[in-house]
Amino acid sequence: MTKSYDIAIIGGGPGGYVAAIRAAELGRKTALIEHDFLGGTCLNRGCIPSKTLLKHAEIIESLEVAKDWGIETGELKLSLDKMKKRKDDVINRLRNGISFLMKQGNIDVYTGYGEVESPHKIKVSTKEENEWIETKKIIVATGSAPVVPPIPGLREVNYFTSDTIFDIDTIPQTMTIIGGGVIGVEFACIFASLKTKVIIIEMADRIVPSEDADASKLLEKVLKKKGIQIFTSTKVNSVEKKSLGTNIICTDKKGNEMVVQSDELIVSVGRRPNTEAVSTLNLKMEGPFIKVNEKMETSISGIYAVGDVVGGFQLAHVASAEGIVAANNASGEVDTIDYNVVPRCIYTLPEIASVGITEKEAMEKGLSVSSEKFEHVGNGKALALGDTVGFTKIVYDKKYGEIIGVTMVGPHVTEMISEASAFMYLEGTVEEAAKMIHPHPTVTETFYEAAQKIANKLRKTTVKG
Repeated sequence: MTKSYDIAIIGGGPGGYVAAIRAAELGRKTALIEHDFLGGTCLNRGCIPSKTLLKHAEIIESLEVAKDWGIETGELKLSLDKMKKRKDDVINRLRNGISFLMKQGNIDVYTGYGEVESPHKIKVSTKEENEWIETKKIIVATGSAPVVPPIPGLREVNYFTSDTIFDIDTIPQTMTIIGGGVIGVEFACIFASLKTKVIIIEMADRIVPSEDADASKLLEKVLKKKGIQIFTSTKVNSVEKKSLGTNIICTDKKGNEMVVQSDELIVSVGRRPNTEAVSTLNLKMEGPFIKVNEKMETSISGIYAVGDVVGGFQLAHVASAEGIVAANNASGEVDTIDYNVVPRCIYTLPEIASVGITEKEAMEKGLSVSSEKFEHVGNGKALALGDTVGFTKIVYDKKYGEIIGVTMVGPHVTEMISEASAFMYLEGTVEEAAKMIHPHPTVTETFYEAAQKIANKLRKTTVKG
């Protein structure tokens, strides 16, 4: 007997399971289809496991710094097996939490591959059998997979991606990472803390090229101090398998050929959307991504798409926000997505967090803006932490002082960025930020200090005028 639903969601990641919960809250009979574990890439192979291991890296670095503070710990011993077990324990606990929420919401969970055969019919395939469900509305939240570029020789060598690196058995002596974006630099920090010699190869002229140039330069400087070798403006031409490890043949920024030898290799050059679930439909696309409107609806009425499969920011928290919008509209409640204030976080050591646009981007749009930066070396809490590498930068409108972009580098900035996001969401000005009382001593005072400097500048300009 074919079961019928009001809303069926394909994909159990942060876009899909959040959409399912919202649909159930609105009283809709809901089905969720996931071929793997609930939580998607973020929980099982991305955000959560990498941040768990990055915490280990932070502890290791703190212990090394503590020697200069009079805290001696003796010889440091590392157990990759115990680190991986803790990572797995965190993942399992969160998986169980999502399963509980599914049961609490009376959401039917199907374990299998979902394929949309028509706007109201989905085939669910497992190893044992196929079954079909009928549904009034569909939300596609099938996520993405790592891009494997067509580098000659790559198929013949052993390599990891961001999906498989957590299966590594031993700590390698050398690790080369192709790709210096967000994911690549996070893995660089993890393995560098484990005493692996890490090499990053990036085609762009700087690492994390999507972020503020000052943040990128500072991060590169710190990573090099950790012993990480970084080659920017460098193209990988081919790879070849050797008796021990892999040779990566590259062309550097001067046009010279160079060979990098490495025990292990991570390929981290981006992600591609998983669109197989809707391959039989004639959906309008934007490049490789599914095209949607501000209601997250595709070109076919009643079919919605969210998360990595629609492109854009490709962040877990954005996928969740899109999932809620899609579920609201699929349930008959009009809602639209707002991308104006989206915080972005990089969990390197030091951390990078940003929201809004950079000064360069603002100027390219013809906006009259300026910026102010407050260095963490002048912050009491950062000095007490022994972690003064970093800054807070505010980009603001010259006329009204409206905050249009913030970049932070340093300790705890991935937590601090929400304050800047709130100011921007409420269209706050730097003068309002300068009047807000901040607790002392905290690193968040750097946001206040930067706002103070801008407010003083604007007052002087007004007096002169």
